[in-house]
This record gives sequence, C-alpha cells and structure tokens, in this order.
Amino acid sequence: MGARDYSPDEKGRRVEVALKQVGLSGFATRYPWELSGGMQQRAALARAMVSNPRILMMDEPFASVDALTRNHLEDVVQELWINSNFSALMVTHDVGEAVYLSDRVFVLSSRPSTILAEIKIDLPRPRSQLETRKMLRFVELQAEVLERVEEAGRQSVGIADRD
Repeated sequence: MGARDYSPDEKGRRVEVALKQVGLSGFATRYPWELSGGMQQRAALARAMVSNPRILMMDEPFASVDALTRNHLEDVVQELWINSNFSALMVTHDVGEAVYLSDRVFVLSSRPSTILAEIKIDLPRPRSQLETRKMLRFVELQAEVLERVEEAGRQSVGIADRD
C-alpha cells in the first residue's frame, strides 16, 4: 500500500511518525535545499518509511555524506530495522558499512553481475559504532569481505591469483 492510498489524516500521522523516527520532527515544512546532506538522507528514509515497506532497497544511500553523518545514518537505519518489520537490500562499496549493517553480505562479480560469495555476518545486535567495530569478529568479517571483493576485482581484469 502506497502513501497515496491513505486518507489525508492517516498520511499526515504516518509522515509525523516517520520524521520522528529519523530525528526530523519540526522539519516537515522545510524545503530540501534548506536541509543539510545528512538531513536530506534522513528525509529520504522517512519518505520510504511512510508506506511501511516490506522491503527497503537502498543504492549507496550514504555515499554523499561525511564519515560522522554516515555513522549516524547507519545507526538510524539499524534502529528503523529493529523497530519496524521490513527487510533491507543495500548496495554499497563500503565494506565496513556492509558488515556493520548486514546479516549477510553478497559479493558480486563485474558485469554481468553474479554472486561470487555469500558471507554470514554473525555479530550480535543491536550494534554500536564504537563497540562493534572494535570486536575481533568484526575485523575478521571485514577482512573476509575485502578479500572476496579483491578476488572479484582481480577476476574482472583477468589477473590470476598469485598466492
């Protein structure tokens, strides 16, 4: 069910809830150009959450923000996921972000894309930027994903594994 299928009152209530979920209460009347890059990303998340999606698909959602804002937005997404009932599919080139947010990471080949590896992320939830990223298991998983990504890169340019 999309947002247009709700009554004006229900739509307004859902928008209010979604803005609160992403920390933008009080900004409902602002234009996009009046918001920072991080606030614009949170507004996009709120817009997606209004219709209570079963699956949230994100393509490089935090690529245009600074590192601190990225960490904050990762935590916003994690909290939304914990408190809502949806699955998420995220495309990212940031290995740490993939490990931090995911339950499973898929490493893809270059075009045409095929799945080269599936890595189960067995870190406890909820996750904390500081605590989780210090865990030995986080570091091991990040290294495993990076190794698989580098293998995929070597395969795409025809460089044989020299080990």
